[in-house]
Amino acid sequence: MTPTPRLRALPAVETLLRHPRLAGLAAEMPRLLLVEAARAELAAERARLRRGGVAPAIDALAERAARRASGDGRPTLRRVLNATGVVLHTNLGRAPLSAAARRAVDEVARGYASLEFDLASGRRGERAPGIERWLERLTGAEAALVVNNGAAAVLVTLSALAAGRPVIVSRGELVEIGGSFRIPEILEKSGARLVEVGTTNRTHLRDYERALDRHRDAALLLRVHPSNFRVAGFVARPEAADLAALARRHRVPLVEDLGSGALVDLGGRGAEREPTVRECLTAGCDLVTFSGDKLLGASQAGLVLGRRRLVERVRKDPLARALRPDKLALAAHEATLPSYAAPARAIAEIPALAMLRLPEEALERRARELAAEIARRVPGARAGVERGAGEVGGGAMPLVRLAGWVVAVEHESLDSDALDARARAAEPAVVGYIREGRYRLDVRTLLDGELREVAEALERAWAR
Repeated sequence: MTPTPRLRALPAVETLLRHPRLAGLAAEMPRLLLVEAARAELAAERARLRRGGVAPAIDALAERAARRASGDGRPTLRRVLNATGVVLHTNLGRAPLSAAARRAVDEVARGYASLEFDLASGRRGERAPGIERWLERLTGAEAALVVNNGAAAVLVTLSALAAGRPVIVSRGELVEIGGSFRIPEILEKSGARLVEVGTTNRTHLRDYERALDRHRDAALLLRVHPSNFRVAGFVARPEAADLAALARRHRVPLVEDLGSGALVDLGGRGAEREPTVRECLTAGCDLVTFSGDKLLGASQAGLVLGRRRLVERVRKDPLARALRPDKLALAAHEATLPSYAAPARAIAEIPALAMLRLPEEALERRARELAAEIARRVPGARAGVERGAGEVGGGAMPLVRLAGWVVAVEHESLDSDALDARARAAEPAVVGYIREGRYRLDVRTLLDGELREVAEALERAWAR
């Protein structure tokens, strides 16, 4: 077979596009991507030739352009197999949806939906009445409002209730959580004025009382869940009930940003007990804000619950419209919340809650199954089973380590970084972690049916 001659000069873009390798892709992807890839490869080759290189064969150039176009054409938002052991992994989309939520999203996405249309009357309706009724049933709140994330819930609440007025917050609660969400900056953006009380580690009820006496125009007291950190040792913080009584005496609302927002008691099996939304409302909080895609286990949303007159003020704020969620997020939430009518059902049906409560013996069985599949399918790989520790994630229970079992993978010719890179390049991508120089896969965060899928994805990555 006659070898392809080396080119003395680079081809024109159109010449390269007519090569069979690229022409064959024209029916599969937009011409725009192919042109972009061809130009990029030609530009790279021109730069190399200026440094004294030799022009490549057109076959090689076409192959590189085809690979570039295929890579650029893949969505950046893709499904991954989470083997990190972090249940509410912010970078991987936090809580996976339940089967009921996935069905609801699919049904609503197939066409039109009754998003703001009352089917009974044939008139315009409200955006999320079903979700709000379920939240009221489950928590005892008088009213509820849904916006698009937890930070938005805090922002719109402060904008509606405290713009231009003081808001009293403990210094120990001026937190920063993931993505540079800082309470002082949210307060500033809302138009409220921050009044700090107490110290980093100790804030007493009398600190709030003095601040209320000094700031008679205070709009509210804001109590913030510590979320992704804990202060231990010589610490003090008023109970919610005591703070609520003080707020009532001074006729100002008490708002609690609960962060992860547990609807059921998650204590036990090594998990730290989180205050539930109902407990906060029962203690006297006038409003509670929290996220929908953390411990609640649904899609991204921010929830505002509490006294009707306050919720309605928040609902009427112009920001509420700007921050409202879309139909797919609402569908997922409305399908998730009924599971909480029975706590045991919620823990069984909502994936994030089920992962938190998995017994160690079940995790060990999963790990051994996955190790055997990897050893059988991936050439040169050795997979062992050992103890590990996962995390809740999402800013919830930062000190909790979820005891379990992991698969440690080694390879005869690849180090841990190379193993990690190859796993992330699989389809679907497999995301594990490296600890103590070893690549590991935590089975806690793999859903039912995903163990074999991990091994098959790694097998395809090796074959490719």
